[in-house]
Amino acid sequence: MRISAGCEIIYDCPQPTPMLLMISPHPSRLPDLRGPHEMRFDPPIPHRNYRDSFGNTCTRITAPAGRITIGTRFVIQDSGRADEVSPAAWQRPIEELPDDKIIYLLGSRYCDTDKLGEIAWSLFGHLRGWNRVQAICDWVHAHITFGYQHASATRSASEAYQERRGVCRDYAHLAVALCRCVNLPARYCTGYLGDIGVPDNPDPMDFAAWFEVFLDDRWHAFDPRNNTPRIGRILMARGRDATDVAIATTFGACTLAGFKVFTDELVS
Repeated sequence: MRISAGCEIIYDCPQPTPMLLMISPHPSRLPDLRGPHEMRFDPPIPHRNYRDSFGNTCTRITAPAGRITIGTRFVIQDSGRADEVSPAAWQRPIEELPDDKIIYLLGSRYCDTDKLGEIAWSLFGHLRGWNRVQAICDWVHAHITFGYQHASATRSASEAYQERRGVCRDYAHLAVALCRCVNLPARYCTGYLGDIGVPDNPDPMDFAAWFEVFLDDRWHAFDPRNNTPRIGRILMARGRDATDVAIATTFGACTLAGFKVFTDELVS
């Protein structure tokens, strides 16, 4: 299938404001693009891309004083298959993990493992491998109440555990932290996920958050917010948590004046 995706973000800036954007498809998805990936700025301004230490594409700009509209649009080819389910996937002992996976066992800004270790072992210590990760997803899905009114830019995994509410990033942060507590390397992901193969959602479209766990010898995607295999997941960025993959990081005071995300299957 082909999927059309993109976003429009509007800021009001009282002064020139440097910004760091992560709104491009992940480099691993570039071979799937059908046509150019368009990034546009109104008013037109210079911009440049670079790869961060996690392999994500980042865009640097300096927004001028006043209103700026940031937009992106692309068409991508997708397999149309739902997320893979691999119940036989096994958990590697820590001493056998590749060196570059160890960072995903450590606590991070939003995944405060030091506050969740005893809870994680008491709930999931008797399980292993895929079954352990799926049990974590099942638990998070059942114990967090979703609502955009519950969004918080500062909520950590332990706070999500205590408050039992949040948005998709909170589901992902809590699941990532619980996985790391029981020695499962886990990393946070953000991207597009449209209502393909599921009933339409009347809520405004937003970017999605999920996570990946290293089992066997590769990464596997899990989604505690939806907790069911989904079609048409388009990765933008991966990192330790939302700090590493923020859609927009602004280095100065500015006001978000508009925000739209779209993800639609193209029917020939």
